[in-house]
Amino acid sequence: MNASIIDGKAIALATRKALRSRVEALKERGVTPCLMVILVGEDPASAIYVRNKEKASEKLGFAGGVTRLPESTTQEELISLVEAYNADPKVHGILVQLPLPKHIDERAVLAHISPDKDVDGFHTMNAGRLLVGERCFIPCTPKGVMRLLEETGMELSGKHAVVVGRSNIVGKPMALLLLQANCTVTIAHSKTANLAEICSQADVLVAAVGRPGLITANMVKPGAVVIDVGVNRVAEKKVVGDVAFEEVCEKASYITPVPGGVGAMTIAMLMQNTVEAAERALS
Repeated sequence: MNASIIDGKAIALATRKALRSRVEALKERGVTPCLMVILVGEDPASAIYVRNKEKASEKLGFAGGVTRLPESTTQEELISLVEAYNADPKVHGILVQLPLPKHIDERAVLAHISPDKDVDGFHTMNAGRLLVGERCFIPCTPKGVMRLLEETGMELSGKHAVVVGRSNIVGKPMALLLLQANCTVTIAHSKTANLAEICSQADVLVAAVGRPGLITANMVKPGAVVIDVGVNRVAEKKVVGDVAFEEVCEKASYITPVPGGVGAMTIAMLMQNTVEAAERALS
């Protein structure tokens, strides 16, 4: 079997094009979607991610931009800035780029972002709403994965989905979204016994642990849909996922590449959440 490649870049491009009409409709009503991104310190990877978000925002005609703060910024100073953006009615989305410097408590900072402006979907209020099935901002990566799965045409209801990873950002919300789609969901992780056996039962396998090549062909059920969330730098200019791509391609029906898969969708979903926040502010 030769897996079909799920082209995240193409789907993300289509998503952003579809958002343009919504952005124009908002502007006609006197509202320009505004996303404020806060970057603390000079982490090279974070700087790249933030620049990509900034470019996507500019292309869609958003207001806002990036506030870059020095590594020495205190937790109190950062929270004060977040509170200022909370109070500004022209700001619809607030994103604090993670990770933060070690002297800053990430949870404390995220807790101060207004749930109505939490376009990353990390606030505990949005996490709780997702858990009980209420309207909320869904974390961008899991939301993007659901869009990629939709592209395959697979009927998810009744399928067995295995999520390898249990982070608050990807693993846990991913499992909840698949559960809402009527999948039978297993959450596995680095401490799971018999990981290969569990993965090999999956109709849908989502790898999100940050270990290069962890998922090999012997762990994949023939015909499974494999989504690779991992982004692992293994050389100066080489990035690979959590899935041994070449060998798994021979068993899966669909697979996402790294790069060119989930990553592009994450930013597209951030744009979508920001537009939704602006629309909610008018309702």
